[in-house]
Amino acid sequence: MLRRSFPLFALAAVLPACADAQPTSLRTAQHEARVVTVAEGLQVPWGMAWLPNGDMLITERPGRLRVVRGGRLLETPITGVPAVRTGGQGGLLDVAVHPDFAQNRLVYLSFAKPGPDDREGTTAVIRGRLDGDRLTDVQEIFEAKMWSTGRGHHGSRIAFDGKGHVFISLGDRQVAPRGDLERHPAQDLSTHHGKIVRLHDDGRVPSDNPFVNTPGALPEIWSYGHRNVQGMVYDPATGQLWANEHGPQGGDELNLVEAGKNYGWPVIGFGVNYGSGSAIHTGTTRQGMEQPKHVWVPSIAISGAMVYSGTAFPNWRGNIFVGGLAGEQLVRLTVEGSRVLSHEVMLQRQGRIRDVRQGPDGFVYVAFEDRGNAPTRIVRLEPVTR
Repeated sequence: MLRRSFPLFALAAVLPACADAQPTSLRTAQHEARVVTVAEGLQVPWGMAWLPNGDMLITERPGRLRVVRGGRLLETPITGVPAVRTGGQGGLLDVAVHPDFAQNRLVYLSFAKPGPDDREGTTAVIRGRLDGDRLTDVQEIFEAKMWSTGRGHHGSRIAFDGKGHVFISLGDRQVAPRGDLERHPAQDLSTHHGKIVRLHDDGRVPSDNPFVNTPGALPEIWSYGHRNVQGMVYDPATGQLWANEHGPQGGDELNLVEAGKNYGWPVIGFGVNYGSGSAIHTGTTRQGMEQPKHVWVPSIAISGAMVYSGTAFPNWRGNIFVGGLAGEQLVRLTVEGSRVLSHEVMLQRQGRIRDVRQGPDGFVYVAFEDRGNAPTRIVRLEPVTR
């Protein structure tokens, strides 16, 4: 069932609402939480991940991989990180830890990769072994065929399925949706624009990918017709891959991503052109194109995503959490199978939320960013017991 969300009818009461305040408590429909600062002074924190020893890895978009150890943000970043193409939406982006890190010590990073003279860039993914506080044996396992002088819509979220595969989201690189929309690169299987790809964890293409035997198609493509997927999570409990993506002016989407499916951008959608409000799409539905499971109109500039599986907040188990940048909100969605049943808005007007993740302690971690690159913080939600 497709549902639209209108923040005016949000279910949660958030305390307090002032943008400069640091909230200390949060009452939701299911739980009361305490909001605790984890780290401060971060410049555009983009992704979060944890090591088995409890260390927290954080990417900063200017190109630094930081560590929170023993409750303290270390001053010195991890070395061995590749050079990145900064500016606009580009830089060091997501971080993910291999499911078998305890044995192989592999860390994955996605980033905006510069060309030889930095005039163009694309999205790439590396993996390296974490040796103390440095990455060694760094190998590039994926480079997207979507080079551009632009610095936007890189996508670049990373998710493992626990079966030896890694998914990588890719944006449409802001190619304008004009003319014959069905010829837009997001609809073209010979490029990586607007795709989600699936690889073996060493970068090889799985033989059971949906387009392996399709002439002219890039074999790593898993799904297509995306605009800019900024949140992606694989739920091992259900075997489902969820992804949220930015719409244009209006029409952010949450999609249940399946092999070989076309998610419609820019042929169908729920948004309009920036400023003018003129139509982009041919409509909101088309045979052979998937419908989102949830739509935000107006947009909240959707960002990171997670499925909650912990025990700290038992009533949230199986719920999907997503962040909003322009919307400055954390959203909790209850789902049943492939249907979104309810929508609750939390942590409103505390800043632009770039990522949301579940920590190994079962707490919910939220990374804030500042549009002007001023230092920001990461907080966590802890349960309040009475």
